[in-house]
Amino acid sequence: MQTNTMEKLLTEITNLPQTSEPRNAGIKLDLDWALSAQANTSAIERRCASLPARRSVKKSHQAAWLARALTCIDLTTLSGDDTAGRVRRLCAKAMQPARQDILDRIGLPDITTGAVCVYHDMVTTAVSTLKGSGIPVAAVSTGFPAGLSPLHLRIQEIQESVKAGASEIDIVISRRHVLTQNWHALYDEMVAFRLECGDAHVKAILATGELGSLRNVARASMICMMAGADFIKTSTGKESVNATLPVTLVMLRAIREYYNRTGYRVGYKPAGGISKAKDAITYLVLVKEELGDRWLRPDLFRFGASSLLGDIERQLEHHLTGAYSANHRHPIG
Repeated sequence: MQTNTMEKLLTEITNLPQTSEPRNAGIKLDLDWALSAQANTSAIERRCASLPARRSVKKSHQAAWLARALTCIDLTTLSGDDTAGRVRRLCAKAMQPARQDILDRIGLPDITTGAVCVYHDMVTTAVSTLKGSGIPVAAVSTGFPAGLSPLHLRIQEIQESVKAGASEIDIVISRRHVLTQNWHALYDEMVAFRLECGDAHVKAILATGELGSLRNVARASMICMMAGADFIKTSTGKESVNATLPVTLVMLRAIREYYNRTGYRVGYKPAGGISKAKDAITYLVLVKEELGDRWLRPDLFRFGASSLLGDIERQLEHHLTGAYSANHRHPIG
């Protein structure tokens, strides 16, 4: 499949910069700016409802988009029955996210997922397994998923995960600060978390399904970025409502506004409920339309997912053979 589309993708993947952007340093809390954020829910929902039909991609173009999505996955296991063996298998899949015969026939170079995301107890196992691969380990922290443990314990949890080798920390904000409009408390909390992360990048999980309104999502996004978040993330994956296109549109526009005013590019991570390849393409298209091509790289965009990878691999094989294979031919760990 040596089309111009795939050749361009190969060039982009091979030449991805390691550190191409200045890290978001945060700014002083500007409540006038943050509280000016609004969200026209009906207009947002209309735009998102029309997107899948308006932006359908096929054949080699679809394969190229799916290959891009594959490199942006935070391959995740966050279950109570996680074991070291499961995490090692997940890491092996992250290092080779698709069967070698599929990669060879498409002409892709050696590619990996964006990161592996685990609970703190599994950080050491993941770090040792991924040593030398260049794949970062992300640890969920700060009383994940509820974020209701005492502040000093949440801070200590960050410290322990960084000490264990996590290079990304997914923190959960206190939703009550948003629901009670206590924006100073949200900002101060995020600043404290960012400080404890040190060199590790911090993803602020907003748990958008519990924030009550799209306007609250917009304001919480802006304040977390002001406090120095490297990424803003939709969900823990444990809420009843996780990533959605309307929430994504609101958060992407907040990222764009923040970049236009500060010059800092903040990343975006939709998480929870994204399990189909066609949905992944829709999210990527929305990111491209709102933020541009620069955000379609793993240093600025991630999917929080596990089963998504398996469906992408099946779709890539379908592109080559014209037939769908059984799920067991594409184990994800």
